[in-house]
Amino acid sequence: MLRVAVVGSGPSGVYAAQALVQQREVPGVRVDVLDRLPAPYGLVRYGVAPDHEKIKSLTGSLRSVLEDERIRFLGNVEVGGALLPTARLSELYHAVVYCVGAARDRTLGIPGEDLAGVHSATAFVSWYSGHPDAAAFDLAGVRSAVVVGAGNVAVDVARILARGVPELEPTDLPLPALGLLSWSGLRTVTMVARRGPSQARFTTKELRELGTLAGVEARAEAAELDLDPACADPAAAAALPAAARRNLEVLRGWAAAAPAPGARRSISLRFYLRPVELLGGPRGRVRAVRCERTAPDGLGGVRGTGTYEELDAELVLRSVGYRGVPLTGLPFDAVTGTVPHAAGRVVRGGRASPGEYVAGWIKRGPTGVIGTNRPCAKETVSSLLQDAGALARRERPGDPLEALCAAGLRPVRWPGWLAIEAAEAELGRSLGRRSVKIPDWPGLRAAAGLV
Repeated sequence: MLRVAVVGSGPSGVYAAQALVQQREVPGVRVDVLDRLPAPYGLVRYGVAPDHEKIKSLTGSLRSVLEDERIRFLGNVEVGGALLPTARLSELYHAVVYCVGAARDRTLGIPGEDLAGVHSATAFVSWYSGHPDAAAFDLAGVRSAVVVGAGNVAVDVARILARGVPELEPTDLPLPALGLLSWSGLRTVTMVARRGPSQARFTTKELRELGTLAGVEARAEAAELDLDPACADPAAAAALPAAARRNLEVLRGWAAAAPAPGARRSISLRFYLRPVELLGGPRGRVRAVRCERTAPDGLGGVRGTGTYEELDAELVLRSVGYRGVPLTGLPFDAVTGTVPHAAGRVVRGGRASPGEYVAGWIKRGPTGVIGTNRPCAKETVSSLLQDAGALARRERPGDPLEALCAAGLRPVRWPGWLAIEAAEAELGRSLGRRSVKIPDWPGLRAAAGLV
C-alpha cells in the first residue's frame, strides 16, 4: 500500500487526493489529508464571501472526495511545528504533497502603513469568514473606507462593507462580524487602482454585483475612464479580451448615470491613482490616503504625474496580492514566494527531493481561479505516480495516525468535522438563520469533541 499525506484541505489538496485515488496506474493508494484547522475546505470555507452561495456550494463536490473510503481527513494537525516536523512526516508516509497556499498578503510599502485602521484585505476576509485566527475589527466611527486594489478580493471586501445587514443575515456570517457590520456608520467605500479600467483583474460578474446592492450607489468617473487608451481608441478597445470590454461597458454606465436618490452608501471605483502615503489623525488612526495621479506610459504601465489627491479614509484595506509563507523544513524561493519544484517535485540543492511534492499556490504562485488547481494538482500527481515504484520500496510504519497521536497531536477526523457542521447548523437555527460559523478555536474544538 502506498500511503500519501496531502497537507492542506483546500481545493488544491482535495484535487490532489482525488487524482491519487482515481488513477489506475498504481493500485492501493491511501491518502491522509492533513489540515491545521479542524474544518476542511480551506479558502472555500474561509476565503469565499458569505453572500456568494454558488461558489461556496463547491464544498459539496469537495465533501464527496473527502468521504471516499480511501481518503482520511485529519484536521487539527499542524505540520512543520514542534510536534510534527516535515522530516517526521516524510518518515511516516511514502510521499507528501504540500498544498499550503499563499497565506501572506503583499504590503504597499508606503509611509503610514502601521497606523491603526490599516489592514490587509486578507485579515478582513478572515474576520468575516469566521477564521479562528482572525483578529476582531473595530469599525466604530468609520464613515469612509478605501480599498486598494482592483481584483475580485477587493470587490468582495467593498461589497461586504457596503451591503446591508438584511442581505447578510441569511448567510453563515459569524455573530461578531454581523453585529459590528450592523452598527457600522460607513457611508463611502472607494476602490483605488493605480492603472486603468481595462487592466483591472476583477470579473464582470463581480463588478456588476456592486451595482445591484440595495441602497448603494455605484460610481465611476468618466474623466478617469477616458485616460485609458482602450476607452479613447475604438481599435484598442476592440482588441481587448471580452471580459475587459464588458467591464468597461459597466463602468461607462455607472459614470453616465444620474445620482441615485435615497442611496445610503456609495461605492466608487477610482483609476490611475497610486497611494503614496497614509495620513494619520487623532489617536494614531488613519484619516486619509494620499494618492498620486498616474497616466499610461505607452508601454503597458503607468508613470507618476506629480499631481496628488487625498481620499478620506478611517479604514484602509490593501488588496494587492498574496505571497507564500515558508514552511519550516521545506526549501523556499523568497523572490517568487513559492517552493522550488520541477513538475511538482520539490527541488533541494538543484535536485528533486524523493517523496516531496507541491501543488496549488505554493507551487505556482497566487494565480488562477479555484478550477485552476485541478490541472495543477494532476501534474503533481502524475510526477508522484512516475516515482511510485521507488517510493513504495521505502520502509514505513503501519498506520501513521498512531504515530501522530503518540506525538501529542489530537487529530479531528471526519465525524468530528460533521459534529462541527451540526453545531453550526444548530446555532443558526437558534438564531433563525440557516447556519452560523463558530469563529474561535475553543468553540471548534469543543464541537469536535476535543474537550
